[in-house]
Amino acid sequence: MGKTLQTVLAGYRRVEPHIRYAIAAQFSVQLVNTAYFLLLNYYMDAEGYADYTIANVLSYRFLAVFWLAFPLGLYIKGRRLKPFFLIATAILPAASHVMLYAIDQHWTMTLNIATMVWGIAYMSMQITILPYILLNAKPENHSEAFSLSFLSFSGTICFTGIVNFLLQQIDPQFFDEQTMLQIVATLAFLGIYFVSRIPNKEQLSQKVPLRKIRYDYDWWTILRAVTPTLIIAIGAGFTIPVISLFFLNVHGIQSGTFSVLGSITYGMVVAVMLFMPYIKRSFGYRVAITLFQSLAVLALLMLATTEYYKDWTYAVPLAIFFYIIRQPLMNAAGPMTSELVMYYVGKRNQEIISALNASVWSGSWFVSMKLFGWMRQMEFRYVTIFLITVVMYAIGVTWYATLIRTYERRQQATRRDKARQITRRKAMEAVSSK
Repeated sequence: MGKTLQTVLAGYRRVEPHIRYAIAAQFSVQLVNTAYFLLLNYYMDAEGYADYTIANVLSYRFLAVFWLAFPLGLYIKGRRLKPFFLIATAILPAASHVMLYAIDQHWTMTLNIATMVWGIAYMSMQITILPYILLNAKPENHSEAFSLSFLSFSGTICFTGIVNFLLQQIDPQFFDEQTMLQIVATLAFLGIYFVSRIPNKEQLSQKVPLRKIRYDYDWWTILRAVTPTLIIAIGAGFTIPVISLFFLNVHGIQSGTFSVLGSITYGMVVAVMLFMPYIKRSFGYRVAITLFQSLAVLALLMLATTEYYKDWTYAVPLAIFFYIIRQPLMNAAGPMTSELVMYYVGKRNQEIISALNASVWSGSWFVSMKLFGWMRQMEFRYVTIFLITVVMYAIGVTWYATLIRTYERRQQATRRDKARQITRRKAMEAVSSK
């Protein structure tokens, strides 16, 4: 075990400094994102917002990204990506403060606009970070760099949850959800410093003129690659943004407890995700993606159905248990699915697939949030809504399995072609030497 751990850590030490600075900037952006994931729903609930109203507000963030992600993906092709990191680290914390003030004052229009700006700023980092890694990190470091990028979400949830719980133990009246969100939004401005440490010189992709968009991208390949993301994103939109409301309204778990729960859960995500490059190299994508995601879907099914017996003594512990094991399994596969898709579509399609993934996630979550709000108004139970996620996840996982088979067959064919070329070249050299 010790030797394996040394091998794993050695892989992360090889990641280039400028990549680490970019991921540190992403960490500051994710610090706000995860704090809002853990606490914003509780804060809005305390301010008198109904759960369907909260879902409606969140939908504006996803609407902004849905409309702008694809054009941004076309625009960044062949351009420097560092300026987009700066936009994210400067504007997102500012928009966060405006959102908090608008919630406090119940300024609906200001809140919706600030939420849209928040989504645009967040998108500026999320769309560009993976293409930046692919272009500026050595290929042998891609898996570790991808894992570090995805770890920024899990690591910040762990950090935010622990800090929120500890501060609430000190003074729950002062360190309420609003104060914690304000503190985190202010700390996030540190991301500007990390962006300043990234060199201005970048490896750029080849530009694609707008008039050639139809022909210079492999749209059929892109469509096949983005489809499982679309399916899983639609399903996730019914569950992930409102999971805290499920624990609050079904099982009565308050924000302090949920923060600790999130910290434990995403601490496990960090631990598992650190080993994902090693697992992928040892067992392949079928274990790193298909097996992990399948077990996660089963855990979500068990979590959702705890609502059927919520009055039973052990319902809450079981819900917590299934949530804790579901998150590491599903999130740990994230870096590997992104790496698979990026390799599957090829170099010239990577910026656009990154943008499409962001657009798909946000567009799907916008639709899902609207449907969630409607279903809650119609008094649908959480378990009914979450079971939709289970079905969508199962379809998406199956689709990823087909992508893996196709990619592996393609890699085998490439290796055979190279072997034939080497054999042919050696034969020609032998003939010429005679």
